[in-house]
Amino acid sequence: MQYNLLGKTGMNVSRIGFGGIPIQHVNEDEVKKIVSKCIGAGINFFDTARGYTVSEELLGKAFQGKRDRVYIATKTMARDRDGMMSEVEISLKNLQTDYIDLYQFHNVGSLDEYDKIMGKGGAYEALEKLQEEGVVRHIGITSHKLPIMEKALETECFATIQFPLSVVERQAEEIFKTAHEKNIGTIAMKPMAGGALRDGRKALKFILESPYLSIAIPGMDSLDQVSENAEAADGIALTEDERSEIVKVAKELGNTFCRRCGYCMPCPQGVDIPIMFLMEGYYSRYDLKDWAVTRYNNFKVKADACKKCGICETRCPYELPIRDMLEKVTEVFK
Repeated sequence: MQYNLLGKTGMNVSRIGFGGIPIQHVNEDEVKKIVSKCIGAGINFFDTARGYTVSEELLGKAFQGKRDRVYIATKTMARDRDGMMSEVEISLKNLQTDYIDLYQFHNVGSLDEYDKIMGKGGAYEALEKLQEEGVVRHIGITSHKLPIMEKALETECFATIQFPLSVVERQAEEIFKTAHEKNIGTIAMKPMAGGALRDGRKALKFILESPYLSIAIPGMDSLDQVSENAEAADGIALTEDERSEIVKVAKELGNTFCRRCGYCMPCPQGVDIPIMFLMEGYYSRYDLKDWAVTRYNNFKVKADACKKCGICETRCPYELPIRDMLEKVTEVFK
């Protein structure tokens, strides 16, 4: 495993970190095995969030006896001072620790939200106080919107920024360069485009070629994924054939696809929206038609249950036309 300094934090982090979204669906014993394998492979940075249901609690249990070998990053949607104070207290309890290495503002979606966080009585005030007390070591921000990152980089307030970066989504490249020049750590979320890129090794190696990227944090929910992802940081460059192959896959995906972040959920009708798109991807892109049809037919609630209320679209950070996309899934599996 290779390591980078995470900007001004001084933390020497593994180039591949652990993304904590998927483990909310994994049992406690398996999570402990996954965390142990990560540490054994040299992975020392673990990112989770208050919004990832039981992810914090599961990781907290898995970190027992290992706290001095890991850096813990978490985040919250709290935007005011009191709300942030409450959220950090819950995170400390869930993670079974008395300090958090990196606490981040989660998925800041608009400049109004940003201004609320940074204004009088905003959530930043809380993290500043907690940083002075040593409860929070460093403060970061995450978003899917470039204007938010650009505004954040105008200040000296953040030690890290977290933004999507993959062979499909490369708009972060310039903003990461700016951050790197300011000694701000850069964290790539969704490095495998939310699972849309199946070859994790190639996908990760592609973005790790960037000299401005501190760390990539693919989601992991199995021991095999830990092995595959850790191997991507071995320093061996992609061959030209491999690079051409992964770029071709990215072009075929385009921009209108689900990253499986889950922010659209829950659906009032009970549709598992990301899974619907995953099944359609297996059918249309990966030549697994029979398998995809069998899996799709086993779901009690399918894409055609959508009532077009549109709530999901208001939550999607990528502003995807989810209702139209669900119609396409229905057509594919007719």
